[in-house]
Order: sequence, then C-alpha cells, then structure tokens
Amino acid sequence: MLQPVPPRWLEVWVDHPHLGGCFTYRVPQEWDPQPGDVLSVPFGQQMAGAVALGWRSDLPEGVDPQSIRDIEAVVAKGILPSEFWPLLQQVADYYLTPLAQVVRTVLPPGLLNRSQRRIRLLATTSGDPGACSPAAQKVLQLLQARGGDLAWRYLQHQVPNAAGALRELQQQGWVESHWQESGGGKLKTQQAASLADPSPEGLSPSQQKALQCLQQAGGELLLTDWATKAGVSRAVLQGLARKGRVHLYERPLLRLETGGATAPQDPPKPLTTAQTKAVQAILAALGQAQRFLLHGVTGSGKTEVYLQVIAQVLQRGGSALVLVPEIGLTPQLTDRFRARLGSRVWVYHSGLSDGERYDTWRQMLSPGPQVVIGTRSAVFAPLSQLGVIVLDEEHDDSFKQDQPQPCYHARQVAEWRAELAGCPLVLGSATPAVETYAAHLQAPQQWIRLPLPDRIPQQGIPATLPHLELVDMRQELAAGNWTVLSRRLRQALQQTLDKGEQAILFVPRRGHSTFVLCRSCGVVLMCSHCDVSLTFHQLGQDLRCHYCGARRPHPQRCPECGSPYLKHFGSGTQKVVEVLQQHWPDLSILRYDSDATRRKGSHRDLLEQFRRGEAQVLVGTQMLTKGLDIPQVTLVGVMAADGLLHQSDYRAGERSFQLLTQVAGRAGRGSLPGQAIIQTYLPEHPILAAVLAQDYESFLQAELKQRQEGGYPPYRALLLMRLSSPRLEPLERYCTQVAERLQGIPGELLGPGPAQVERVSGRYRWQILLKQDPNCPWDRSQLAVQLRTAIGHPPQGIRVSLDVDPLRIL
Repeated sequence: MLQPVPPRWLEVWVDHPHLGGCFTYRVPQEWDPQPGDVLSVPFGQQMAGAVALGWRSDLPEGVDPQSIRDIEAVVAKGILPSEFWPLLQQVADYYLTPLAQVVRTVLPPGLLNRSQRRIRLLATTSGDPGACSPAAQKVLQLLQARGGDLAWRYLQHQVPNAAGALRELQQQGWVESHWQESGGGKLKTQQAASLADPSPEGLSPSQQKALQCLQQAGGELLLTDWATKAGVSRAVLQGLARKGRVHLYERPLLRLETGGATAPQDPPKPLTTAQTKAVQAILAALGQAQRFLLHGVTGSGKTEVYLQVIAQVLQRGGSALVLVPEIGLTPQLTDRFRARLGSRVWVYHSGLSDGERYDTWRQMLSPGPQVVIGTRSAVFAPLSQLGVIVLDEEHDDSFKQDQPQPCYHARQVAEWRAELAGCPLVLGSATPAVETYAAHLQAPQQWIRLPLPDRIPQQGIPATLPHLELVDMRQELAAGNWTVLSRRLRQALQQTLDKGEQAILFVPRRGHSTFVLCRSCGVVLMCSHCDVSLTFHQLGQDLRCHYCGARRPHPQRCPECGSPYLKHFGSGTQKVVEVLQQHWPDLSILRYDSDATRRKGSHRDLLEQFRRGEAQVLVGTQMLTKGLDIPQVTLVGVMAADGLLHQSDYRAGERSFQLLTQVAGRAGRGSLPGQAIIQTYLPEHPILAAVLAQDYESFLQAELKQRQEGGYPPYRALLLMRLSSPRLEPLERYCTQVAERLQGIPGELLGPGPAQVERVSGRYRWQILLKQDPNCPWDRSQLAVQLRTAIGHPPQGIRVSLDVDPLRIL
C-alpha cells in the first residue's frame, strides 16, 4: 500500500501594495521551488506574484492545514541567486529585521506586482513538437500564430488542461513564464529566429546560406542581425520560417540607462608611484576577501586606480560593483567608466524608472563580466563572479539607510558580501569615516591602507592642494557689510571671472530663506504638520516644509497679527543666486540642488553645461561636495560653515570636517591653482583649524578621544528605537512602558524622549537610545528576543522602527 506523501510547506513573500507580507503555502508534488524563485500564488480573490523564502518543517501554531492554499506555479527560477541567501539572512539578523522585509528592500520596486502573468515562446529545443501532447501542441500553435507572447489567463480559457501543457512545454524548453509590468504595457521586443531543422533539402542557395549562417551563430539570432550577417533579405528568412526550418519569436528588449552622448575612448593613464603600488596591491589580492582603505587627497587619482583594477577583473571574467553616495555622481562616473570599459557598464539607483530598474536587475542576473555603478541599494546587485567591490567616498552618510527597516549601511553589507564572494573590498576617500580609520589602526593587516598623498601632476606640473582661507563674518558685519558675500569672497570671485575661470559656491541649504518672521509680533511661520519653520522659495513664491514637503502660498500679512512686515532670514541657494545677480547682472549661474535636479537626467545635464563653460558659477548644496572633477574650477566659496559645526549630534565635527575638506577639494583640479574661502562667525573653532591645516591625522586623534570619553562608536555600539504616533499622550505612555521593559538589556539606556524635531507629517516622534556595554557585547539573537518582548504589540497608530548603528540621533 502506498504511503501518503506528507505535505510540503513553503514560506513565501507575497508582493502586494497593501496586504503583502510573509505567508505559508502548500507545494504540489509537481513543483520544486527553491529560495529566490518567483511564484504565482492565490491571494484573496486574485493571483499574485511571490518569492520563495524557504521550506517549513511544520505550520505556525494554531494554523489549520486545511486553510493552506497551493502555489499555482513556479514562474521563474532564481530572481534572487542562491548565493544571496546567506547575505540576506546576515542583514536580517544584524539589523534586527524580518527576512521578508529584507527581501522586499532588495528587490526592485514592484518587481512582482504585475498586471498579469504571460507565457513567452523561446528558442526551440531539439525536440519534435509533434511528440507533445495535444494540449501542448495547441499552446504552441496559439503562441506561434499570435506573436509568441500571450496572457496566461487567455491560454487557460483557450486550452483545456493548460496548466499541464505549460509544465510540459517548460520542461522541454519551449516556453517561459514572465510577468507583464503594471502601467508599462508589454515589454519592448525584437523579432528573433531559432533553428528548428538544419536540413538543406528543398532550399534555394540564399536560404541555404542563411541557414548555415544561423548554425554558425549557435542557432539563434535577432532577425535584423541574421539578415545583415547572411547578406540576404528578410523575405528569405521568412521563407525559411514557412518551410519549418526556423521558428520566429519575439525576444524582449531590456530598458537600460545608457547615459548621454557617447564619450570618446579613454585610454589608461600613466600612474604615479603611489597609484601603481595601490593597483598592484589590490590586483595581488584578487580572489581573496581583503579589505583596503584607499586614502587619497582630493584629486589624487582614486578613480584611475578603480578603473585599472576593474579592467583586469573584467579580463579575468569577473564582475565589479562600484557604489557612490549620490545619484548626482553616477553620470560623471558612468561616462568615464564607459569611455574606458565599453558598454558593459550599468547604472542602478532610485532615479531610474521602475521598468529600468526591473530590466537592469534582469541584466545583472545574466552571466558574463559586467560593471554596476549605483547608490546604496546597488550593494544588493545580483552579480555573479564578483571580482571586486568599490565604495567611493566611503565616509558619506548617504550609504546608511535611515528608514524603513532594515536600516543597513552599504559599507557593512559590502564587507559581508566581499567575504562571501571572496573578493577585495576597496573603500576610497580623502576623509575616511572615523570607524573605518579606527578599524585600520586596530587591525592594519585586515584593513590595508593605501595612501595617495599627492594630487596628480597636470601637464607635467606638480599639482597642489587648494589654498584655504577663513573669513571672519563678524568683522564683515562690523564693517557694515550685511550681505551673504564677504568682501574677500567678492574680490576673489571677481578675479576668477576676469581670468575666464569658474567658481563653485557651497550653500548648506536649498531654497531662498531659512525662515520667515513677523517683525511686529515675532511669530515664525511654521509647518502645520511638523515642528519646523517653513522655507521661502522664490521660484513659485511659496513656503515649503523640507521635512514633509507641504507647501502654502506666501501670505501678504502675518497670520497671527495681520502685520504686513514679514522678514526673510537666512540664505539658501536661491538667495545666493539672487545676490550674485545683483552684483553681476550678466553673470551666467547654474543652481545645483535637489529642487533643480528633480527631472530625470538633470544631474548630467547641469554638470555638462557647467563643464562646457555655459555658466561661470555653480551654486549648490551638499551634492557639490562629492566627486565633481571640473578642471576650470579654481575658486570654491563656502557661504556659512557655522550651520554645519553646531548640529546637535555626536558626529557633527566629523561631518563638518569631511564636507568642508571635500568641497574645498573641488578647486584647482586642473593645471590652474585653486583656492577655497570659508566664511564663518567662529574662525577659532578647532574643526576649522584642522580643515585649514588639511591635517586629517590630528583631527582623527582628537575625534577618537572625544568618542571614547562620550561612549560612542567605534568604542560602543548604538541602537536607536524610533517611535511615532499621531497622538502624543498614548505615545509617551507606551514609550515609558517600553523603556521599563528594556532595563534587562546590558548597557546604557537613554530616554525615552522627543526627537529634536518632535513632529513631522502630523506624527509625534520619540526615541530611546541603547548603548552597548563595552565589556559585554550584545548577542544579536538574544537581543532580538528582548526587543520583541519589550515592543510587544504597539497600540493602534504607534509605529516602531529599529536603527542599528545610527548615524544621526535627532
């Protein structure tokens, strides 16, 4: 007597915009899904896309086996490669986040939320269609007659036992399943041909020639390529299809970001002695999980080191992953990489459309050497044969995700990924993160420092770092200069313009004015949803909240007392542009901030305009401080350093030193000497003294001493619990209860208390900070249990998130 087959339970993540999450399904015997496979599952009254997470030995407690539904089908294999799962589990464990939530973060947005499942005809196998079942033959006939790509629902209506026929055809390699994207219509396709019967009997000479050409090409070609290679017309190829020698089908085209105009070829540049040592050290470590800190001053040629290493990785059949902190850096870097390495360089970041991200993901899954350049999320790019990982400007805060969970740091994930792939990790920066440099000091063999102490010589002339100068704005005020431009900066700007050179002005804030105040009653115009002042934007003449995005018209009178005397205080990018135009009416100026770069491709367009000399001055925010390399820029002005120095955050000093050093380094990168002028009301500040001396080592030692005394990283790990609610009283009460339950965790507990900006988007925000005991490191699995117990079931309306290793405690 046959023994009953025990049921197989599968944990899956269902991609649904509102109700998605982790669910358990039964797997019929005819299917054998693996973690990372794309599934079709019943979900409510409809079919939904899902990703297999892993097998379950039993059902969750209290779940009736009769209530578990079967998966419908395995739609595609390996949308997440099998080698990815240890990495994803490591991210889930370290960042205290469910695995399903990590999977959702990793996958391109809306990957499975497609309007319908479709079946696509593929290149044929050597099998005979006549050997297929009648149902399978019917499916093939419908596909061949209707363009090779049909909705699965249509086939189910047209063919009895369509499910069995589909499994049969998939097993023989005739067809594949895929999801048609919502809102995007059908995938773009090109007609292709695959060899069905190589027999030459009954063919004309031109048809025989075309058939031989197809065989030599491996039995599959795009129709346009086949006609060109064979030197025949399309009519000849279509005649071969009518005679059954080939099958014609639609092959999907990938929508990939390909950049602007084709850049001229960029041959490898001669290396300095320091660059040569760096390249040799990294190449010697290929195939090993070795970590490098490429510590080079601004303009020292770090990108050339990356390029020469990656060229060797590609030659050896490997792939490379290059991470940058800002979308604005990708066009410049991508153009240079494509000019050197060719067309196998892809871009992956949130500025791409969902369709472009989906297609780039599919491209990355394909075998073969390739390079991916992207922002934080690209650390999860599913590249096979990974040969090297690079983090450029590794110190930048943008590599850390603040919300939602998992609040991962791309640098940490890149370390784990390099270990799993057995490849070098290269962190490049002129101002390394304190944690990174401390890791090198603690374990110099595990973190090898590769110094690039000098700038690249230009036209045979030794290059120097820009000359730095501080301007005391208190003296400007005493001299009767009330404008945002000091006399010294105005003079330097005039000299720069007279010589036909270019300048960059760095402004910490976008917008026109930081806040608007009534001079009669003293009221500051505030956001109605957040505890912050509204910023005046001259373009549009409105007030905007930079926290929640709310807008309102600029009032003619004070909403409290009716006074018409409203005064704009502070200076954003728009205000600086206005002041420049008052002094130089004919001056050509470009603004480079998040307001000016909302349009897709605008980062590249603005920088290319400036590079071509279509503007003499570029005014921008922190986006300017990272990686811009424009030889004609000889002057950098920092409009107000004080806002950076006085942030209420333990990392304010580090962040200020890095930003000011980086932005100053945009000057003098060509053959012309550069200078940077920093305006401040506190020129005696020790951070500014370190920036002026361009002395990273002294800054680092002072910063490490402060961190150790205050109990902050790298000496003590931090965990920040963020809690929010639309109502304050229940939030306070719940926060107090959670803090009491957290008392058993070893370490120091600070809070609960309100965030620096207590209300954002109508929600009150509180937080609790945990500091690890330096003598008792946290056990992550035990910590996760303790945190779940402390959080319990939050009352309705209260949200809780965990930020492991937070960079900002505001």
